[in-house]
Amino acid sequence: MSQPLLIVHDNGVDRVTLNRPESLNALDPALIDALNTYFESLQRNRMTRVVVLKGAGKNFCAGLDLKAAMQRRGGVNEPPSVTESLDSQRRIADIVMLMRRCPQPIIALVQGAAAGGGFALALAADIRIATRSARMNCAFIKLGLGGCDIGTSYFLPRLVGVSVASELILTGRFIGAERALMVGLVSEIVEEDQLDDAAAPIIEAMMTASPVGLRLSKECLNMSVDASSIEAVIAMEDRNQVLCSRSEDFKEGIEAFLQKRKPVYTNR
Repeated sequence: MSQPLLIVHDNGVDRVTLNRPESLNALDPALIDALNTYFESLQRNRMTRVVVLKGAGKNFCAGLDLKAAMQRRGGVNEPPSVTESLDSQRRIADIVMLMRRCPQPIIALVQGAAAGGGFALALAADIRIATRSARMNCAFIKLGLGGCDIGTSYFLPRLVGVSVASELILTGRFIGAERALMVGLVSEIVEEDQLDDAAAPIIEAMMTASPVGLRLSKECLNMSVDASSIEAVIAMEDRNQVLCSRSEDFKEGIEAFLQKRKPVYTNR
């Protein structure tokens, strides 16, 4: 049996692939566990500086694997207990919380379907690049559930505004690549075979930042979204800049700038 999650590390960059193309990379227990384990491992990982997340085949992720879920129940009509349901629900939600907490920026490369839980994974990334085939939706409300799930009601209003977020969450309608670009949901649209090439200059730019500067920048962005005031944001920014200015990487960054070369940072 193939691994549900493929991880290739290359010079500070983890390329992470959801590897269930025969099921549109839908989230089954094995893939859910693998994603939780991986993103939890990043919390103290200093070797990985950038994460690129994509799906194998022609789709990003079709959400929860409903067929597998029904098969596990074995035709039992009685629903699972509240405790069992909450544990299962939280196990999936833990993935997006770990994605936000990990210090590494995450670039999601979205092609084909990114539905339900797959959409939530894309939203939890820091940057999204899409192909023209990309179609994303909050599928939950179409299944007799509430439309808010796995952090979508947190991320969407902050990314696209309350009006568009309400439309997507309350209807379950798909948003295509062109409109997603227009409302700021994705940064760029590329052809189907150009996702990796499109990510390359972003990765290169991130890798020229100092490791500690990159981590603290993601942390500050996360906190600024929910900050109560500009004073709170400035305090966080001031703290981060002082920390960075005390590192050896700051000296290297200044010298590289003056010498018009790429900086060489140590991993820390």
